[in-house]
Amino acid sequence: MGSELKSAQMIIGTVPESGLKKVLDRIWKFKLLYLLLLPAFLWVFIFDYLPVLGISVAFMDYNFIRGISGSEWAGLKYFHALFESDMFWTAFKNTLIINLYKMISGFICPILLALALNEIRIKWFKKTLQTAVYLPRFVSWVVYGGIITLLLSPETGIVNKLIELLGGNPAYLLADHHYFRTILVVTDAMKEMGWAAIIYIAAIAGLNPEVNEAAVVDGATRFQRIIYMTLPGISGTIVVMFILRVGFIMSAGLDQVINLYNPMVLQVGDILDTYIYRVGVEQFNISVAAAADVIKGIIGLAMVLTANHFAKRINDSGIF
Repeated sequence: MGSELKSAQMIIGTVPESGLKKVLDRIWKFKLLYLLLLPAFLWVFIFDYLPVLGISVAFMDYNFIRGISGSEWAGLKYFHALFESDMFWTAFKNTLIINLYKMISGFICPILLALALNEIRIKWFKKTLQTAVYLPRFVSWVVYGGIITLLLSPETGIVNKLIELLGGNPAYLLADHHYFRTILVVTDAMKEMGWAAIIYIAAIAGLNPEVNEAAVVDGATRFQRIIYMTLPGISGTIVVMFILRVGFIMSAGLDQVINLYNPMVLQVGDILDTYIYRVGVEQFNISVAAAADVIKGIIGLAMVLTANHFAKRINDSGIF
C-alpha cells in the first residue's frame, strides 16, 4: 500500500513539475524577447484588465467618497434607467449608423489604397505618397478637427468657396444635420486609411512574386492580376481585419465626434461615447455611464464572436 501511494505521488507530482520546467526553460531561453514584451504586457494589464473591476460600478449607487467597497448595491436599476432614456437610444442608433458607414469606408479604402500603392513602379514617388497618406494618423483629432472646421467654415473655408464658384450658397456644414454624418465618415477615412493600409501592403509584399511574373508572361492585365491573384492571396488578412473592425462597431470615435459636433447636430451626431462622457464626466452620474459602457462592451464582444463564427464557416479563417 505504501509503495503504491508513493508511486502515485511521484506520478502526480512529476507531470506538473515537468510541464512547469519546460515553460521556465523556454522563458529563460527567450528571456530577451520576453523582456521586450514586458512593457506591452504591463500596458495591457494596467489599462485594459484592471479597469474591468470598474464594471461593478454599473450595479451600484456609486458614491465617489465611499468608493466601490462602501457604495450600496443597486442591481439593474441603472440599466432600466438607460433603456427608458430617449437620449440613450438616440446615441445608440447614431453609433450604429455612423459606425456602419465608417466600417464600410474604413475597411474598403485601405485595401484599395494598398492595391494602388503596390502598382506604383516609381520608387521615390511611391515612398513619398506612402509618407503623405501616413502622416494624418499622427495628428491628434484636436488639431485635425480644427483644420476641418477651418476648411468647412462658411466665411473662409475652401469648401464653401468652391460651392460659391459653382453657383451655390455657403453654409455651415458642421451644423447641418444632413451633412454631419458624411463629414464624420469622410474625414475619418482620410485620416486613418493610410495607416490601416500598412497591414495590407505587408500582406501583399509577402506574396510569391514568381506567380505574378508567370501571370504577366501569360498576358494577364494588371486588373486581372489584382482580382485573381492579389486579393485571394491576402484574403486571410482581410478576414482578420474585418473581424477586428466589427469589434469596434459600438465605438464611433470619441475624439473625432467631440471635436466636431455641436448642439445643432446632437440628434444625428451624439454617439454612445459622447453620451457616456457627458453623463459620467459633465453630470457626474458615474453609475449610468458605467452601465452604458457595459452594454457597449457586451454588444462589441457579441459582434466579434458572430463575425469570427461566420468567417470560419465561410473560408475557415478567423482570429480564434
